[in-house]
Formats: sequence, structure tokens, C-alpha cells
Amino acid sequence: MKASELWKEILKAPKQKKELLKDIEKLAKENTEPTEIHFGTSGWRGEIGSDFTMQNVRVLTKAIIEAVKSEDSMILNAMGVNSFNEFKERGVIVGHDNRILGKEFAYEVIGLFQSEGVKCYYAGEAATPEFSAGIIELKAAASVNLTPSHNPANYGGLKLNPADGGPAPEELTKPVEAIANEIMKKAQDVKSIKPKNIEKIDLTELYIKFIKKTAVLDLEKIKNFMETEKPICAIDHMYGTSRGKLARILSLKPGTFVCLRKEDDPLFEGLSPEPSETNLKLALSYLNKDSLGFAAIIDPDADRVRFADLKRQIPMNYFGAMAFHYLYNYKGMRGVVVKSVGTSNFVNAIAVARGVEVIETKVGFKNFRPYLLPEATKKAIVAFEESDGISVQNHILEKDAIFGCLLALEMMATLHKNMSDYLEEIESTYGRYYSDRTGIEIPREKFGPHIKKRVYVLKDYYKAGDLFKAGMLKKKILNITDIDGIKIVFDDLSWIMIRPSGTEPKIRIYVETKNLEEKNYLIEEAKKLAETIWQ
Repeated sequence: MKASELWKEILKAPKQKKELLKDIEKLAKENTEPTEIHFGTSGWRGEIGSDFTMQNVRVLTKAIIEAVKSEDSMILNAMGVNSFNEFKERGVIVGHDNRILGKEFAYEVIGLFQSEGVKCYYAGEAATPEFSAGIIELKAAASVNLTPSHNPANYGGLKLNPADGGPAPEELTKPVEAIANEIMKKAQDVKSIKPKNIEKIDLTELYIKFIKKTAVLDLEKIKNFMETEKPICAIDHMYGTSRGKLARILSLKPGTFVCLRKEDDPLFEGLSPEPSETNLKLALSYLNKDSLGFAAIIDPDADRVRFADLKRQIPMNYFGAMAFHYLYNYKGMRGVVVKSVGTSNFVNAIAVARGVEVIETKVGFKNFRPYLLPEATKKAIVAFEESDGISVQNHILEKDAIFGCLLALEMMATLHKNMSDYLEEIESTYGRYYSDRTGIEIPREKFGPHIKKRVYVLKDYYKAGDLFKAGMLKKKILNITDIDGIKIVFDDLSWIMIRPSGTEPKIRIYVETKNLEEKNYLIEEAKKLAETIWQ
């Protein structure tokens, strides 16, 4: 049976079918079918046992090595080193999330790096933001994190971070892709090498050292708030790498946070382990309407977070805007706001009132790098995307759910109010924005670069000034942008956007309106348009 068929059986009934994981593990180790390596918005991802196999991970690792060994100036500059010798001496941090075969995949990577004389640090199970902070603290040349982030349990992934700790830019990933796909023609020649003298490191300790040094957060204020006010903070760790981290960072005793889904379950109960309103229901059930507190859900590699309390859902479209308002007004930060093209204009309204520039980028946190670098001319006060990722000035170049939770706690400690009350206070001045996103799943075998091309064909269907019909609605098109997918903006500043996912076989759909009654009409019309792309 093929891995994809096995995974269908497993995810249909994860508790009853766990024994089939042994067959998946066997396929992951023995399947020698080559694949095409492609970096999406955040690393390379594939189905474990199908295309994400030991052999193909070795091929990609070999490609990273060969790319740096070429000493091409563009590649070295993107990696943040001057030579392959420097890369070897500074070394690479390697670790994984808590999915099946994490350690085994990591050891394949370490073995190949060591065979080329590259110093390796083994982090074990660690969160994505910890890799970024660890690179800075160790002055390492790079990190390789075996994780597909929030993708379902059947996925594996490999994230590459260069010496600045941020997501790998295209100047690095494109040549690595090309080399990997060339090596893939003789994949069987890249043999497994057993690692020797593995040096283990504690990335959480390095992360704590980093955030104390940068002093963006007032950790002492947060700790005092938790110990004296005793808010109810229910954190759903989604069986991931964030478990136990908040209490450790703040030196709080166990039980201060309500920690949920903190056990080992590489199948995530069969759920898609993303921060979503549905997945957040468990954490919400622990809140008390008469107490301060919030519910949060963090994805398995801890780079995405979503909040709520008993009054409101607070997705990143809202929380990112709140973070800007707080950092600008209460922390005195100055700079620009950076957000991805599919993100709400709520933050725009706040920024415009303060004369702060808003910069929109393509989807993918790697596109925020120029504004998060210490030497940036236009330095982001906050950089966030609607898909639950955030970082801020003087922090790491990666998105960070752990930091997001700590920032939410500091907001509450400073304002002595729940986050929903703070949000409604801001909305009373700048208006309410109704944003949503959904998607259409496409069979993996039918998803590819041709889908992206078809999305852009939609631009030929409409032009500025046309009437756009959505159910009972008729809206005049103000403009159409194609910065990343197709975004149709109407003259009342509501909009829809359609783009292929960079991480999953899906077409993403985004909408925003200032009239709640219109939202579902826009979603349904956008779905109809998306269906025409691949059928």
C-alpha cells in the first residue's frame, strides 16, 4: 500500500490506526522514489513516506552543502557567510518538531553535514523561533528545522534559516532547489552517514537569553502580573514544541498556565493542527467570564498563534493591529507597519491616523526580512500576516507564537483589561473590519505550478470600473492587484483575494468588508471563482 493510502486510513481513525505508522516509517526509510524539491512560503514540505523520505531529505541536505561549497557570491551573501570554511566553522543547528521520525530525519541531516566537516548542534525537539534566536546567540551559520509547521500529520518539512535567523530568501532557496533537483537524478548515490559525537544544545535557554538581552518585553512585569492578578490563561499547545515554554521563560511554577494538548501525539488527534476558531474551542472552555484571561492556540512548531476570550475571537488580523497600537502608544516604538497583502486594513486605519507608513508584501514571512533587520532603513514596529504569524522591532526575523503570547500578557498587565476590551476600545475610534479566509482543497496530484498561472488568468476577467456581482451585492471595482495572487478591491474598500497556497495543495481565499452582512456573499463568490481555476 502506498503512503498516501495508508495516511488516509490513519487520519480517518487515528486512535485505531496508530499501528499503521510503522508501515509509514518503513516507507519513509526505504522508498527511493525521487521527487521535485520546491521551497514554498516557508521551506520544503511533502507527505511522509511518499516524497518526504530519508533519501530525499539527504538529497536536499547535499544540495545545501553543494550550494555553499560553490562559493557563489549571491549564495554566500544570502547565507550570511564569506566562505564554505566559515560555514563549516560556525556550524548548523539541526532539530525537529514532534512528528514521527523527527530525530531520524535530523540525524540524516547531521551525518551529511559532519561528513563535509560542518560543525553541528543538535537541538532535539524545538520551536521555530528558538532556532532563530539560537543562530544569533551561537553565531551559527544556519539552522535546519525538520517541520512542516501547521500542516496535517501526514506532512514532513524542512525549514532552512541562514545566519541572520530569518527564513531563507529566494536568493538561497532557488539555487538550492536547482542543485537538489539535479542531484535527484542520481539520488541513490547520496548515502546515509551515521553522525558522530553529537553536540546537544538547549535552544530554549538560548531563546530566553536572547529575549532578555533585547528587552523588547518587560518579563518582570508579566511575571508579577501572573503571580498577583492570577489571570486564567489557557494555552493549547497542539501537541507541539511550545509546551512548557511560557512558564519556563517567566520562571513560574507549573500550573500557572492551563496547558492543554501538551502530551505526545504525532497524529494531532487527526486534526489539522493550525490555530483556528474551531481548534480554539477547547482552550476557551477553561475561561471564566468574571476573570481576566485569554485562550490561545499555538501550532506544532510555535510560529503561529491565535487568541480569543469569552467575548471575542482575536485572530492575527486584529491582534497585529492591537500590537502596533500598543507598541506605538505604550512602548514608544517608531518605524513602519509591515503586513502581507492578504492581511486586514484595520491596522492601516490606525497607522494612517498616526502618520505611520504601511508596507504590503507578498505572502510569506521571508518577505518581511528587509524591515526587521537591525540595519533596516525602514524598520518595522510590527510585521504580521493574517495567517497568525507576528514579529516586532528588535526581535527575530521569524514569526514567533511564544513572543505573541508574552506580548498579549504584557498588554493585559499594562492595561488591566481583557484583550477583547482593548480591541473594542480601538475599534470605537477606527471602525470595525470583518475579515475571513477559507480555501479549496485540491488533490495533491493535481496541484502544481500550473494552478498559479491559472489564478492570474482571473485578472483578464475584470478591470477597474466594472461591476462585480456577489449574490445580491453589486460592487464597483476600484483596482486589481497581482502582487501575490489576484486581489480585487472595491470602491467601498472591501476586497477579495485568491491565491494558491505555498504550503499545501489548496487555493486560499481571503475577504474583508466593513459590513458583516456582506462577508458571506463575498466568500461564496470568491469560492466560485476559485473553483474555475483547477476544474
